This record gives sequence, C-alpha cells and structure tokens, in this order.
Amino acid sequence: MDEKLMGDLDKDFIEDVKKFTEDGDLLNSIAQIFKTLSDPTRLKILYVLSKKDLCVSDISELLSMSQSSISHQLALLRHQQLIKVNRVGRMAIYSLDDDHVLSIFNQGKTHAEHKKSKND
Repeated sequence: MDEKLMGDLDKDFIEDVKKFTEDGDLLNSIAQIFKTLSDPTRLKILYVLSKKDLCVSDISELLSMSQSSISHQLALLRHQQLIKVNRVGRMAIYSLDDDHVLSIFNQGKTHAEHKKSKND
C-alpha cells in the first residue's frame, strides 16, 4: 500500500479493512446471501414470511405459484440459512431464520422505496 495515501488513516482502521478484505470465507458468505436475495420470487417469499410463518401450500396460494416452484425457492433460502423450517406433525412451517434476515430485508425494502419515491 502507498504510504503517502495511508499516512492520514488510523492504524486500527487500516487493520480492520485488511482483516475484512482478506477474509475470503466471510466475503463469499456475504456475496452468497446477496446473490440469493437478488431473485424477486425469493424476495416475495421473504416478505410473506416476514409477516407470518407459513407452510408451502399457503405461500403458493398467496403468491399464485406452484408448490414445486415455491419448494425450490424455499430450498435455496434454507441452504443460505435465511429461513428455517419447523415440523408440526406432517406439516412443515417456514419462517425467517432470525432477526438479522428481517433487518436485511427491511433495510433493502426501505432503501428501494426511498429511491423509488425520489424518482417519482
């Protein structure tokens, strides 16, 4: 790194940036989360699950999509640990994995709504 450019930067800041940028596993994990969130159908599912825990058939009905399409998307969301499943007897009830997922979703939604309102 160029010492002239780095002269005004705090050493703790530099170390923090280096640590983050050199953690390939963390960077890949974050990238995969955002890649998974980049699909409109998966965003619709997350929105529905942000309101209520539901089974595949309920999600399918609400979004007017086939159960197999919803199941496929749910599997991708589960693989990234963005949602979880709770089995009640033979019924599988899906929910957001934790408050972090809700926060990421809500922040993205709020940002998009803000940008949209500025462009209208």
